[in-house]
Amino acid sequence: MSTPNTSPLGKPGGYTGRYDRALLHSMPRVEGRARLGLGAALPFTGFDVWNAYELSWLDPRGKPDVALATFLVPADTPAIVESKSLKLYLNSFAQTPFVGVEAVREAITRDLARAFGGSVAVTLKGRAASADERIADLDGECIDDLDVAIDRYTPDPSLLSASGGIVEETLVSNLLRSNCPVTGQPDWGSVQVHYRGPRIDRAGLLRYIVSFREHQDFHEHCVERMFVDLMTRSAPDRLSVYARYTRRGGIDINPFRSNFETVLPANVRTPRQ
Repeated sequence: MSTPNTSPLGKPGGYTGRYDRALLHSMPRVEGRARLGLGAALPFTGFDVWNAYELSWLDPRGKPDVALATFLVPADTPAIVESKSLKLYLNSFAQTPFVGVEAVREAITRDLARAFGGSVAVTLKGRAASADERIADLDGECIDDLDVAIDRYTPDPSLLSASGGIVEETLVSNLLRSNCPVTGQPDWGSVQVHYRGPRIDRAGLLRYIVSFREHQDFHEHCVERMFVDLMTRSAPDRLSVYARYTRRGGIDINPFRSNFETVLPANVRTPRQ
């Protein structure tokens, strides 16, 4: 496995149109989780939903075909894959002949299982099936119009609090921004918090979400930090955190972590995706 320092990512590099699974670069999840005080027994389950919009290959007669790819990665796989390496890997299919879409799916399934260190569900949608894709906002009550002053732009869990009787609600913000630890490029997203427990202070939650604005970390680790901080500061008995990040390099990554939901929310693109 690579680390951000040893990885060739974030440095100039060319594209290859010839299939090459060696382009995938894995990094262990354990390092990011150790910073959160997490060990082998995780307080959540979940998935990372990857949607890739730049996948094409050649049929045996040299004619290009295209598909929309979705990868469902369990949160308990030992590694993540850096998104630029996945982009380079998918682009390596471009000038490579395959006998059909199933052959492409089998190759990607095999390679991603090796890179993530566990089973990855791969779905490829051709042109006809892609017509069913729809766009919708995340379910829940948006808190972005709250009149708040904000002066903290690195994660600050002290902004979170909860009190009063038990409620169950879903809150949404579209003001999430974090930054890639490899390239420094900004990552924009929306986040959904579904919980049951003492009522979370909404102004504090909004300030907390915005506090990721100058934070450098991978999408997956940002969502896990949110989950851990909300559990620690707000003490809900049920909690799910779901982020939908806008695409970069033709790929969007959407982590979901929960201590009670076993069914992944619908993989529906938000308007900004």
